[in-house]
Amino acid sequence: MSKSADTIKSTEIDAFLAPSAFSVAPNHIRIGSQYARTIFLATYPRFLHTSWFSPIINLDRVFDISIYTNPKNTAQILKQLRDQLARLEAQVMEESAAGKVRNPLLETAIQDIESLRDRLQQGTDRFFELGVYITFYEGSLQTLDETENKLKGLLEYQLIFSRPATFRMSEGFMSTLPLGSDKLNVYTSLNTEPLSSIFPFVSFDLTSDSGILYGINTHNNSLVLFDRFDLENANSVVFGKSGGGKSYTVKLEILRSLVFGTQVLVIDPEDEYKYLAETVGGSNVKISVNSPNHINPFDLPIPKEDESPADVFKSHTLSLTGLFRLMMGDLTPEESNILDEAIIQTYAIKDIAPESDFTKSEPPILSDFQNVLEGLTGAESMAVRMKKFTQGTFAGFLNNPTNVALDARFVVFSIRDMEDELRPIAMYLVLNHIWTQVRRNLKKRIMVVDEAWWLMKYPLGAEFLFNIAKRARKYYLGLTTITQDIPDFMATPQGKSIVTNSSMQILMKQSPAAIEVVKETFNLTDAEKYYLLEARVGFGLFFLGQNHIGIRVVASYAEDQIITSDPRQILEVEKAKEEWAKANQ
Repeated sequence: MSKSADTIKSTEIDAFLAPSAFSVAPNHIRIGSQYARTIFLATYPRFLHTSWFSPIINLDRVFDISIYTNPKNTAQILKQLRDQLARLEAQVMEESAAGKVRNPLLETAIQDIESLRDRLQQGTDRFFELGVYITFYEGSLQTLDETENKLKGLLEYQLIFSRPATFRMSEGFMSTLPLGSDKLNVYTSLNTEPLSSIFPFVSFDLTSDSGILYGINTHNNSLVLFDRFDLENANSVVFGKSGGGKSYTVKLEILRSLVFGTQVLVIDPEDEYKYLAETVGGSNVKISVNSPNHINPFDLPIPKEDESPADVFKSHTLSLTGLFRLMMGDLTPEESNILDEAIIQTYAIKDIAPESDFTKSEPPILSDFQNVLEGLTGAESMAVRMKKFTQGTFAGFLNNPTNVALDARFVVFSIRDMEDELRPIAMYLVLNHIWTQVRRNLKKRIMVVDEAWWLMKYPLGAEFLFNIAKRARKYYLGLTTITQDIPDFMATPQGKSIVTNSSMQILMKQSPAAIEVVKETFNLTDAEKYYLLEARVGFGLFFLGQNHIGIRVVASYAEDQIITSDPRQILEVEKAKEEWAKANQ
């Protein structure tokens, strides 16, 4: 290529990279529509603790940082220290001769110089000139001032003082570009130990040596990789508006967890997990009034070695009481006592008692319970209300022995075709069935409750879900609760307790109606609040204990094709399957 062609090409690149406008003022620079300001660190305290620069690195602002370190000649530094030490000792002698009280500042300075001189002479320390420059960018001068005050506050809290590069903004801006050229030349002399405290850049990092990949840390592009079962509990909550990527994030976690042998059980209100279950060879159990799949609420869990049958029986009886209250509605105190007695008598028909060995006994079914109610005085109203579940429209749903197995590695309970009236009952029943199976045999499991607000609308359902969250860890179970109706979820004491009993919390894009509740619950800053309001699909905040980061959920092409909920992609996949089937006929 000729020289003229090189020149033309270089000019074209410069024109492409250059901003639309560039102007320099004494205390800021304007680059296109953005404003920028450079500050430099001017003075440091006597001691610098490790990771003191971390709050600056993790600040949710757009900025560039340049750090320049220039080694200094040790012999020259030793000479300067010797001269300075002589001056300080002379000053001490003069003040002592004048009868002044000893000066602790002078004594401390002398001790520091002597200690530093010893280390330099022994070759265990070096001396450097350090320049730290920060250029930050905002959309207006007001926010530019606010960001500077925020940075200064974070630094001054640690007794580190900064100064703006007034009348030298152009040099400051050039010094923080990735050119390695220091135009400011504002240095502070530091030895190796305090200098090392700025390295490495310490940012919020949620990663471990084992586990699954949840996404990319938007602060530093590190991997968010860990095993939720290594936490104090394996529970998680996922909050976000419809279309924000909640189910996508959870399905990606499910897919990757299956690779490591974790059993996953899902309550699916919208049939979103069906294709995933079919792809990985899982089981899709349809729960509806006319479905051939049945769950008997009277199934009893098998007591573990450290559990007494009486305690297990009592716990299951309480769960059954909650289910029947959902089915029958409000009960009087007298009816509550009768209900408890009816449950005990129903089990007695099959020779099952709290103290007996019921591990091999055949459990009763709902019609047995109906017969008991009809024979009890004062239970007439309850018996009438139960008829629709034993003889009426809903009889096929509950009044049969269980024929649903949980042997598959991935089991989805689809309740999409269940009437709205029965959805909370179905969710409660399935949860109780899963919980009974979980207590029978111990293995690594994740239980996902999608659209949990359906159950949380009812105090009994909310209490049952909270009890599972509280006790899941004992049975090697991680509960994942997903909801988009956050205000209603958090309005209940059980909802707040589920959040506090979840070691992992993921917040995706939020609606304006819910953001204030989310901000108060998770103590978000204003920047984090606006981040969630404007977040793109697949972006959010990831909380783990006291730490939280921005996260970007990333899936491979193959994973995306399996877990997507986008109707357009699903139609494309179905069309491709039809074309493939025709081609192979």
